[in-house]
Amino acid sequence: MAQTAEKIMTDTQADLTHSLKDYIFTSESVSEGHPDKISDRISDTVLDLYLSADPYARVACETLVTTDTVIIAGETRGPDSITKEKIEDATRQAIKSIGYEQEGFNWKTVKIDIKLHAQSADIAQGVDSAGNKDEGAGDQGIMFGYATDETEALMPAPLHFSHQILRLLAEDRRAGILTALEPDAKSQVTLEYKNDRPVRAASIVVSTQHKDGYSQQDIKDIVRPYVERVLPAGWMPPEEEFYVNPTGRFVIGGPVGDCGLTGRKIIVDTYGGAAPHGGGAFSGKDPTKVDRSAAYAARYLAKNVVAAGYATGCTIQLAYAIGVSKPLSVYLNTHGTGTAPEPVIVKALLELMDLSPRGIREHLNLNRPIYARTAAYGHFGRAPEADGGFSWEKTDLVKDLQRIIG
Repeated sequence: MAQTAEKIMTDTQADLTHSLKDYIFTSESVSEGHPDKISDRISDTVLDLYLSADPYARVACETLVTTDTVIIAGETRGPDSITKEKIEDATRQAIKSIGYEQEGFNWKTVKIDIKLHAQSADIAQGVDSAGNKDEGAGDQGIMFGYATDETEALMPAPLHFSHQILRLLAEDRRAGILTALEPDAKSQVTLEYKNDRPVRAASIVVSTQHKDGYSQQDIKDIVRPYVERVLPAGWMPPEEEFYVNPTGRFVIGGPVGDCGLTGRKIIVDTYGGAAPHGGGAFSGKDPTKVDRSAAYAARYLAKNVVAAGYATGCTIQLAYAIGVSKPLSVYLNTHGTGTAPEPVIVKALLELMDLSPRGIREHLNLNRPIYARTAAYGHFGRAPEADGGFSWEKTDLVKDLQRIIG
């Protein structure tokens, strides 16, 4: 009986291990024309406007969009040269860039209501450096960073592919190649994993707003080559699992079809549900807000750990208290894939980067107008840019990590 029970336990453990490595996982993305993403874009446009005038301006900007209306609210501390007129003009240009010139939401005629006011003095005194006090975190909270070697971008494959499908469609729509499409769109990619690695697409969903007069099949024919271009060869799902505009029609869209708010797509912004997310959104927040800057730092460190070969997947958590400069905790998990002890990796990371709010801002050079471009298609998995955009995607710590850890 003892041997039988032991065999049953062994077989059960083997089945459980197998089931944990073989699974189906789904992530979604939304386009720059999705109402929530319009809001994110406007909030980050306002932030960039302030940082262009003063690299140390403080901004916490929220945006609501609905039919014929944009409402911008929040707190700022910056130069008087940033007037309501400049904010309104920048907002209209952002909406124009996305492509909204429709009945019900037109960049030329939309009503823009600006309700920004001064930053709380109580918050400011906690964040500002003074005397021997270093700059403190702009809020309390936990922030996560993640990296995996599933893709060249070191991002989870379902989210990476979801972003790419919509990004390619948007580029050709704005270029005048896809004249049938309008700005609002969503994608969803479901991948099958074997032994913890993606092997094929189990299903694909793309819903894209379009001009009147096009059938569901017309739109499916337009979308198909973009999906095929993004997925690895042979990964297309069966035809019955390839869904395009599954309701049959998507003419009414954007803020006319749905209200949008800043910060309502945080899983789209980060890792598609493949990793934890802290409680705070990113868009509209200057880099003293650790919701944003510390999440960028955590991604930067996790990506460098994977790029250096110390794990195939890495999660990092940072925690902060408002007004306190040092992180309260630094947690690292290599999910059983580490090639060096996790405490050794943490020690090396802390040697290479100051994780105070000031240290993060200076290391990643975040006091620049580089944020409007982050508002759609993810804040992570993007290529570092010459002007400092996406600096948190650099892998410039790899050699130093290898030198310290060996």
